[in-house]
Amino acid sequence: MTMKVEQFVMAYKVEQDRLRAMLPEGFESLRPVLRINAEIRKTDKDETVYVELNTPVAAFNKRGWLNIANWKSPATDISYERSGAAVTFQCPFLEITYTGVSVEGGCPAEKDNDGCFFIGEQTDFRTTEVIDQNKEFCDCQFEWKFADGDAHGISIGGKSVPACPTEPQQTYERQELSAQAAASINCEQILGSYVVRFER
Repeated sequence: MTMKVEQFVMAYKVEQDRLRAMLPEGFESLRPVLRINAEIRKTDKDETVYVELNTPVAAFNKRGWLNIANWKSPATDISYERSGAAVTFQCPFLEITYTGVSVEGGCPAEKDNDGCFFIGEQTDFRTTEVIDQNKEFCDCQFEWKFADGDAHGISIGGKSVPACPTEPQQTYERQELSAQAAASINCEQILGSYVVRFER
């Protein structure tokens, strides 16, 4: 069954040492980045919303993303609302708005991406999905809501900025890999966001 997907992507810069403190053994942090993906998925039978949080890593001779957490409606209360060029996703722990700026381009991180690791009883590696449609840059505003003081940020201009790795400077106490831990890391800068529409 063909699925029509509207995929929204936003990456933001954080302190890389905080990421290192929560990565499982065998995973290396590649860049000081967290990425929020949100998808509106439509088939002839239904429509669902999917949100995930990732960070770039290297492990098992592969380079790509590590899935920190993912959520899907209706199991999780996720909704979206359109207002002109803006699409806002809302759930109890996150609000994020993507606003298209009518400029197309590519994503720098795509050239360093073999796929995505999903950790469960066994680690599952899913190879990169090939998407041949153009991406439209967006402005983005977001706020995590797990706890007071969680990360939030806003971008203006729809630009994409690369993130360079940083050398270790501080050793933090180990934390369990979780969305709550990641959301508590301050957003230093939104690096870029886009929307792409395709069939899966």
